[in-house]
Amino acid sequence: MTHTAPPGPGPEPTSGPSPEDPTPCPEGAPAPHAYLPIGEHGIIGDLRTAALVGTDGRIDWFCAPRFDSPSLFGGLLDAEKGGGWRIDPLCGVASRQQFYFPDTNILVTRMLTEDGIVEVQDFMPVLRPRDPHHQQRLVRRVVAVRGRMRMRSLVAPRMDYGRAPHRLTLDGDLAEFTGEHLVVSVGSGLPWRPAGPEGRDAETAFALNEGESALFVLQTRDPGEERPREEITPERAEELFRATVTFWRNWLAHSTYTGRWREMVHRSALTLKLLTHEPTGALVAAPTLGLPEELGGVRNWDYRYVWIRDAAFSLYALLRLGFTDEAEAFFDWLARSVRRCEDGPDGPLRVLYSIDGRSDLAEEELPHLEGYRGASPVRVGNRASGQLQLDVYGELFDAAYLFNKYGEGISWETWSDLVEVLDWLLDHWDSADESIWEARSGPHRHTYSRVMCWVAVERMVRIARQRGLPADLVRWTSVRDAIFRQVMAEGWNERLGSFVQRLADGEDEQPPEILDAALLLMPMVKFLSPRDERFRSTLRAISEGLVADSLVFRYDASVAGDGLDGTEGTFSLCSFWWVEALTRTGRTEDARLALEKTFTFANHLGQYAEQVGVTGEQLGNFPQALTHLALISAAVNLDRAMG
Repeated sequence: MTHTAPPGPGPEPTSGPSPEDPTPCPEGAPAPHAYLPIGEHGIIGDLRTAALVGTDGRIDWFCAPRFDSPSLFGGLLDAEKGGGWRIDPLCGVASRQQFYFPDTNILVTRMLTEDGIVEVQDFMPVLRPRDPHHQQRLVRRVVAVRGRMRMRSLVAPRMDYGRAPHRLTLDGDLAEFTGEHLVVSVGSGLPWRPAGPEGRDAETAFALNEGESALFVLQTRDPGEERPREEITPERAEELFRATVTFWRNWLAHSTYTGRWREMVHRSALTLKLLTHEPTGALVAAPTLGLPEELGGVRNWDYRYVWIRDAAFSLYALLRLGFTDEAEAFFDWLARSVRRCEDGPDGPLRVLYSIDGRSDLAEEELPHLEGYRGASPVRVGNRASGQLQLDVYGELFDAAYLFNKYGEGISWETWSDLVEVLDWLLDHWDSADESIWEARSGPHRHTYSRVMCWVAVERMVRIARQRGLPADLVRWTSVRDAIFRQVMAEGWNERLGSFVQRLADGEDEQPPEILDAALLLMPMVKFLSPRDERFRSTLRAISEGLVADSLVFRYDASVAGDGLDGTEGTFSLCSFWWVEALTRTGRTEDARLALEKTFTFANHLGQYAEQVGVTGEQLGNFPQALTHLALISAAVNLDRAMG
């Protein structure tokens, strides 16, 4: 992933692009692949939303103005009906390269042809932290590096996941697409022409000589708003580029990580920052929906929300790297969400929330979309929001503990809210639930959920003792100890020599022989010492049963019966958990080799989808926050163990 960085925009060219006949070269240009591999994308964003840019210069995923808004470009989920924005040479491309401008989230895509080299610089300007005057813009600058390049730009929006019509208006170098709820304008220095079968798309063709550049700027607004007054000239684009470079480099300079895997850790940090909704402090699990866990499969979910489960992992990673502002903002979001908790049949805490704290995330299917390479159904919303997953209570209270220990400390109001939530958990911790993997086979008594319920109570005991806060410590410690004893007695399978996914159903019955990679976290959450023989034995069982050359399955779906059709790939999150478990048990050489192997499964930019297939392809929503959080934790702790 080491690339020669582009020199950046130099002096503005003496002449701009010239309009060009859109006819391809005599030999013709190869037809673009309908679907790029998931990993053949990079992400750009402005801390409000994000776009995915393919290695061929297409933008085939973009929701505006927020992460969870309906898609404007959704070709990733339906190449014909989803829409997208292509910028590519009219002649065939020999090879492509893609990388980030150093220490930023500005993406550069280079296309090499026999006629020359062109690069597309994609970014969404971010000028200053928490900017109250932020304007959302997607800037695409095309620069001829060598030779004379004949290029084309085709803008084909499909509003509301391709369900809503729009009207195209062309005004010189401005193409405007007007829908019922959104207006999209794309400005350039070039004349547009109608394109597409119904003439609702806009296209322009142009030629660039070496050193020349073309500029395209997309902006959105509500139908009732006036058109943006600011015209983005080449000079203004240069200012936005440099200001955005400065923003990202200043932000990354706060990192305290100087270890062996600096490039991977910092790229993960930059990716996590892109998944942050700055106005609220929320961190979405991924910017996409519907990307399948199996090609052609049905395990396709909407991840554009905030999972409470991510809270502790997020705070730990951010605090370990020195990003205290982000940790505080996320905990503030978390505290507000808890404050809005209402008692219900599944407890006061929801599994996931929208970026502004809503929990009514009803799941629906979009039958008009074929899904990525035919993987259907395409789902919007997430029915898991209505599940009971008791482990999220442990992650919530662990986040509170970490923030209280390393941050500014929790307030009396937040403590009171947490005590109220804990009171519910003390009465319901022994309930059956769906647990961390959100299976749809019905509730079970999950070992990992019990471990995290123990974490919830134990962390509240710690906070109360550290701060001298009012607490019913007699009851709390009694329940904590009861949970611990239950896990040790009923979560251990003697024949496997391992803790397993579900507890025994009866006093004399062995628990089902289902290994669970989530139990790798037992020493990380301080439930067991990493030197405890029961954990060491569990690690051996998981290594033999779920690990394939550093890639880790979360469980064996054929044995677990998770209520879902199809199969899935290995979970990159679990692969990094395995690395950290090896580290904590003193197997640092094994951990280092496993970490280096796991790095090879990242895409060309050092980013990960949720899963890796058996042949190494990225699967699931991309990029996934929790995987990058686990990467940071694994790398930081292995660095420390290696001295």
